[in-house]
Amino acid sequence: MMDFEPFGKIPRLKRELVITEKLDGSNAQVCITPFNAEDVDDPHVIATWMENGSPALAMRAGSRTRWIAPAGTVYNGTAQKGCDNFGFARWAQDNGSDLFTLGEGRHYGEWYGSGIQRGYGLDEKRFALFNTARWGAHNPDTPVCCEVTQIVKDVDGPFASADEALEYLFEHGSFSVPGYHNPEGIVVYLTASRGLFKMTFGMDGKWKQG
Repeated sequence: MMDFEPFGKIPRLKRELVITEKLDGSNAQVCITPFNAEDVDDPHVIATWMENGSPALAMRAGSRTRWIAPAGTVYNGTAQKGCDNFGFARWAQDNGSDLFTLGEGRHYGEWYGSGIQRGYGLDEKRFALFNTARWGAHNPDTPVCCEVTQIVKDVDGPFASADEALEYLFEHGSFSVPGYHNPEGIVVYLTASRGLFKMTFGMDGKWKQG
């Protein structure tokens, strides 16, 4: 007998929107898991958290499509080349003790700044976490080495319309890097569907960068 498949419930559109600035960098993640025996020989384990003299947590770094490791990581006696992502794995390794405060899980964000995409006029690179509900000034466990993507808002608070938010960003410039007037666009999170959608200048609507 064939299994019955019901039609999925449709989430309501008129629910809360979380609109953040879309940063033009490189997608990255920090993944923290309980340490196990297989992690000993895994070249993608870039840091460990020790408890009572033994490894308790393992940290990996990733780009959008793969695990990465600092250039020069030795695996099977050979130093690896070209396996990082604009230096993100090296940065994560150097800031491992701070990043472990994120706790277990996959923590996604944007690695942006000097030498990555539009660069934002920065002399350094930065990592901005995506989850604004979890991370930020309201959570003391937010690592000091991380930023959080900025919610696009005017003096009265966050916008309820994506078009209005994009217009405001176009007029006022980047929220993440004040004074930078060539932002990429916005990301809209629909809380009812838990879906992410993007709008960028030159691709959505009337806005064109000069």
